[in-house]
Amino acid sequence: MPENLTTQPNGQSVGPSDGQFSDQSNLDTMHYIFIGISAFTILTIILFGVLWIKKIRSLNKTIQQLRQSRSVMVPPQDSCPLFPTSSQSAPMMPQDNSTETQLQTQKSRQSTRLPWKPPQENPHVTKADLNLLQLIKAGKEGAFYKARLRRGTSKGHSLVTCKIAKEGVSAKQMEKEVSIMRKLVYHKNVLQLLDWNTAEEPFMLIMEFVSNGTLRSFVQRNHEKLSTDPELQSLFTIASYHIALAMEHLRSKMVVHCDLALRNILVSRFPWEIKVAEFGLARDLTRMRSRRSTRKKQNRERLPLRWYPPEYFRSSYYSFKGDVWAFGIVLWEMQTFGGLPYPTLETSEQVMYHIYAGYRNVGPDSCRPEILQIMNDCWLEPYTARPSFSELVRILENIIENDSDYVDVESRGSMGTADD
Repeated sequence: MPENLTTQPNGQSVGPSDGQFSDQSNLDTMHYIFIGISAFTILTIILFGVLWIKKIRSLNKTIQQLRQSRSVMVPPQDSCPLFPTSSQSAPMMPQDNSTETQLQTQKSRQSTRLPWKPPQENPHVTKADLNLLQLIKAGKEGAFYKARLRRGTSKGHSLVTCKIAKEGVSAKQMEKEVSIMRKLVYHKNVLQLLDWNTAEEPFMLIMEFVSNGTLRSFVQRNHEKLSTDPELQSLFTIASYHIALAMEHLRSKMVVHCDLALRNILVSRFPWEIKVAEFGLARDLTRMRSRRSTRKKQNRERLPLRWYPPEYFRSSYYSFKGDVWAFGIVLWEMQTFGGLPYPTLETSEQVMYHIYAGYRNVGPDSCRPEILQIMNDCWLEPYTARPSFSELVRILENIIENDSDYVDVESRGSMGTADD
């Protein structure tokens, strides 16, 4: 009898149990399923790997083609003449999208540029577009002219003030002045920039027109008329108030003027329309690491030393309180009808020594005591003791309000007599 058969009590012989056969068949099925899944996974990984390798090769090939086309597009400067000679024709450059890429790069740079920074673009106006009518003032960096546009207008202005830079003034200097004037945006007591040309010489700025020139030339020209006006001190106080308003606006924009003087203040209607101008030496303190002068190594003759504070001669330091010092000089100039500060001093060395030593301008006897006090406060040492422009604005406002409270007794008396 075979070994794999068993005899039951009823005499029947049977093989292995049905349960053993079913367990073995289930186990074989699971093995097949696992093998199939593993094979499918391996094939999938292999397929993705092949596709990824092809993709990498395609990208590398594209990069190599772009590099080759760029090397052909821009040959080395030392191996290619700037202009073709008669015996050598100009090489034909292949056309691609490099120009479009450069334009897109410039647009992206312009989009990240600060709003007051001048964009690099072609000039809107040139000297040929202007008819220069009259010289307003000449400075060491440029001349101001009354001018008329030959064609059209600039932001609605046909009559303008034009500043033409002198030879030697760089485009970078003019662009810096443009950026500061644009940052100041609009203020009624700041000369407004309309257009500019820093792309080709002569570099120029186009600004709004003012009808009466500089405040210095105005008070000199009208000396006799103003000196006999009984309201002269009130008029001077109102003009000083508008200058202080402009300087308070500069302070709020973190701009130091560095050249505040009567010659750099323009008059449209005295004393109500006064505008601070000339920002060639101005500095934006938000773009500087230190408030110490960046002109330390330059020739001091370029700087308006008679308007500069002692701390500049001591340590080349100029801040908002330096502009406050210059504001006191402006008040003195106004009271003396455009006189030269420190008139007894001739050389720059004498000016620097006397200011450093504590020498001050003496206010004229005709100056009202309130303005004389403001002058002396603007010249205090140390510079931290000087008032701010916000404080000066409040002081001048109070003086103007007090002036408006005065009543002309003789006029009021004559009116009363007439009524009687």
